[in-house]
Amino acid sequence: LSVAREDLDTAHLTFEAGQYRGANNRAYYSIFHTICAVLAKEGVAFKRHKDTLAYFNKNYVQTEIFPRGLGRRIVKAEEIRHASDYDTFYIASKEVTAQQIETAARLLELAEKYLESE
Repeated sequence: LSVAREDLDTAHLTFEAGQYRGANNRAYYSIFHTICAVLAKEGVAFKRHKDTLAYFNKNYVQTEIFPRGLGRRIVKAEEIRHASDYDTFYIASKEVTAQQIETAARLLELAEKYLESE
């Protein structure tokens, strides 16, 4: 989770600097590393991000260990990160980036509570 926290801190810093594409990237990686920490508890790891997200959504979101709405926001975060990183013409907005950071912060908070309770 320390990597996820560091990514979230960097997302906040780049957001405050008006660098929304970079902030989207760091918010997504905070989400991804948070999910990896949850999955590590059960010894599960994947090579591909899509597999990691799919497993988390199937085993933790659909079973309502984590809120269903958060699952949709995680999928959206991956799409926005991909656009921010690879789509030359993608314009990252302040509002969407703020939502990405909020999703990362909420997931990290919930994951910390989940892992402490296990």
